[in-house]
Amino acid sequence: MGMIILGILIPFAGTTIGAASVYFMRNGIRDHVKKGLLGFASGIMVAASVWSLLIPAMRISANLERLAFLPAVAGFFCGILFLMFLDGHVPQLQFETEKPEGISGTLKKTTMLVLAVTLHNIPEGMAVGVMFAGLLMENSGITLAGAYALAIGIGIQNFPEGAIVSMPIHSEGISKNRSFLYGTLSGVVEPAAAVLTLLLYRLLAPILPYLLAFAAGAMMYVVVEELIPETAEGEHSNIGTIGFAVGFALMMMLDVALG
Repeated sequence: MGMIILGILIPFAGTTIGAASVYFMRNGIRDHVKKGLLGFASGIMVAASVWSLLIPAMRISANLERLAFLPAVAGFFCGILFLMFLDGHVPQLQFETEKPEGISGTLKKTTMLVLAVTLHNIPEGMAVGVMFAGLLMENSGITLAGAYALAIGIGIQNFPEGAIVSMPIHSEGISKNRSFLYGTLSGVVEPAAAVLTLLLYRLLAPILPYLLAFAAGAMMYVVVEELIPETAEGEHSNIGTIGFAVGFALMMMLDVALG
């Protein structure tokens, strides 16, 4: 159990370390660096969705033979629709924009910024929780190394994400300590979602492949809806594409080497 607790805290540690960069970077994140970081995070999330979530979901459903893809496809679309619903019903503000997304409200700009990232951290926490819950289920085919590969991959991509949260908030005139706190709090939802999944693992066992694919769909929604478009904003650059390739390759190597 100690190894499981440590594993679900890895992504949160990545966010915290990334948020701490506000103490060391005086002039904020340059545009090309931000694009590279967003591309890197996108690559990791796409690779994790395929190798760590969708392929295991189909492997667990192998008894369905030619229809083994059905749970993966159904869960994938449910994950996308779930994030689409949340995106439309939670007030949030994307970086470098002034018009809030979701329902209108009277929340402060910094609060909506944190809500935006927190919302997108939910599927990552679920993905880690589902993987570690799979360790507690019989015949799931999920290994401790595979679960750690996903946790480490998400932790790595959370490092730039934490920086991308804390730095813009500090540029709004918020103190470094509060900016660090906001950046850290945006990642709290990940271990919370993971722990909730673990507590319910007995109830979730029959639908494990659906849950794995659900997490994959939710993560892919974040990539397509938010991360990739931001790498294409402003002056044309290939840095986002390069970052994506590096992140994808890194997560692929982690999953194969550890899983």
